[in-house]
Amino acid sequence: MRVDLHTHYYPAEYLGALEALDTALEITEDSNGNKIVKDRGARILTITPEMSDPTVRIREMDEAGIDVQVLSLSTPNVYFASDEDSLNLAETTNDHLSALCEESPDRFMCLASVPLTNVDYAIKELHRAIHELGMNGLIIGSNINRRPLNSEEFKPFFKEADRLGLVVLVHPMTPVGVELMYEYGLAPLIGFVFDTTLAITRMVYSGMMEEYPNIKFVVAHLGGAIPYLLERIDNGYRAYPECRQNLSAPPSDYLKELYYDTVSFHQPALMCAHQTVGAGHMVLGSDYPHVIGSMSKSVSSILGLELPQGEKQMILGENALRILRRNNGGEGETRP
Repeated sequence: MRVDLHTHYYPAEYLGALEALDTALEITEDSNGNKIVKDRGARILTITPEMSDPTVRIREMDEAGIDVQVLSLSTPNVYFASDEDSLNLAETTNDHLSALCEESPDRFMCLASVPLTNVDYAIKELHRAIHELGMNGLIIGSNINRRPLNSEEFKPFFKEADRLGLVVLVHPMTPVGVELMYEYGLAPLIGFVFDTTLAITRMVYSGMMEEYPNIKFVVAHLGGAIPYLLERIDNGYRAYPECRQNLSAPPSDYLKELYYDTVSFHQPALMCAHQTVGAGHMVLGSDYPHVIGSMSKSVSSILGLELPQGEKQMILGENALRILRRNNGGEGETRP
């Protein structure tokens, strides 16, 4: 079975809120008539019709050979509004996604968004999404309105996600330093992947992976630059005392326990990740239906790798099914 863990769905109510709420986001159009969402002047989202159309989505899944998609919000998630509006947006989105999964349980699974601008609200919605709606895990941003994920304020949230052993997809948000990325659409092309790299590196050095060993963190876009920089990150541990103070082992020991989605499609990069973390820690991802995503490439890039068929099957679906919480209340594996 082929399970695409990194796909996005935007309910119509959510898209309407992007324009209706009084926020710092800007809505414009590109030369093709697509609506563009900008944050601090940088393009962060192109709204496409497929984002809210499950019928088209299923047809294109069939064409690409995808059995199941895991649906989630993407940037800007629900962090751009007031605490109350963010909670309402999370509830609306999670209700919509869970209803789609109920209607097509053989085609869709889903990850919940939570309003991390207010940790109490986030924990409340985490429980509702997992226990009442039967969602399969969580998606969070690589930064929460420029606040890093290893900030003290987020600890109660991660403690609860760890207690439940949840899958948590870390997805990029508008990066710090976005002012340098206005030209050429550099925020999603370059900024996003390096914001993820920064977030995960901070998390591992701060000891979060050791503190919350039962969270199955999935790192978007093949982990950004982490597979490529793994030895350099370990060098920091060896050279700088501040990089050792929260760890009992080198960073690579923890980074190899994370899961990396295959939203890269570049086979040398995929092989770098494979040689770094192994097939058991890679999961299929397409970034569909973003304009720079592709379901067909997500599959063909894995099928074209020089790997044993069993390892390809692990990446294409077995790993995702193993770690995702199931609608029947069952849980994926828990790390020792």
